[in-house]
Amino acid sequence: MSILDLMPWRPPMVPVIVLHGIIAARPGMLNADSARPLIDKAFASARKQPVILDIESPGGSPVQSDLIAGMIRERAEKDNVRVYAVIREVGASGGYWLACAADEIHANPMSIVGSIGVIGGGFGFPDLLARIGVERRLYTAGRNKARLDPFSPEKPEDVAFVQDLMDKLHARFREWVVQRRGSRLSGDLDTLFDGSFMLGEQAKERGLIDGFGTVDSLVKQLAGDRARARRFAPRRRGLLARLPRLGVDAVLDALEDRAWQMQLR
Repeated sequence: MSILDLMPWRPPMVPVIVLHGIIAARPGMLNADSARPLIDKAFASARKQPVILDIESPGGSPVQSDLIAGMIRERAEKDNVRVYAVIREVGASGGYWLACAADEIHANPMSIVGSIGVIGGGFGFPDLLARIGVERRLYTAGRNKARLDPFSPEKPEDVAFVQDLMDKLHARFREWVVQRRGSRLSGDLDTLFDGSFMLGEQAKERGLIDGFGTVDSLVKQLAGDRARARRFAPRRRGLLARLPRLGVDAVLDALEDRAWQMQLR
């Protein structure tokens, strides 16, 4: 008998893991390091009861998406716990990858769901330095070390190389969705996996989600009208603690937006 059994007046508590924001390896973002303690605490408190994923994310790093989803599945299978996901406004690309770690996915009829694809790109400035009278000196060891250099002309073989990488990432994303959603998927799978996003209403018709609801409504559905959500979310630093980093974060965000990258977004 646990201490909770001795306090029957307390409402049942359902663990809810809050997974909000862009998925990226950088500190302060949603990633494996920030999600791990939340996952551990939530499953430790579950006591064989369901765990809910509260998802609000447009995606980001494919590696971090895979790591977080893998941790959730590992704990769910080890502890024999059923997992539910609720998509709020957006659960797209990497956000949908996280949702697929759940056994059931719920959303709002107007939520943005899907976008099962990979995007990559950047900018090229091959003529800029010559125009402003700057001589660039680039030294490499390795024939392709300067591949995708923004100040060099784009090469067809580099484009083909990158496209191959993105196709492989896309194939892994597709395999993950098929593995988790299986026979629930309907219609032409090629159009389902073409990178398009859709509303929750369409996503339910295509089998990307199972139903409609909110975190609170799902908590009551799973554990009764008296049940409450016990949220596990990253601890937010106070404004004064964050002020010195605001300028740095703004610069890093700008650099990330302009650098060549591949993302589930």
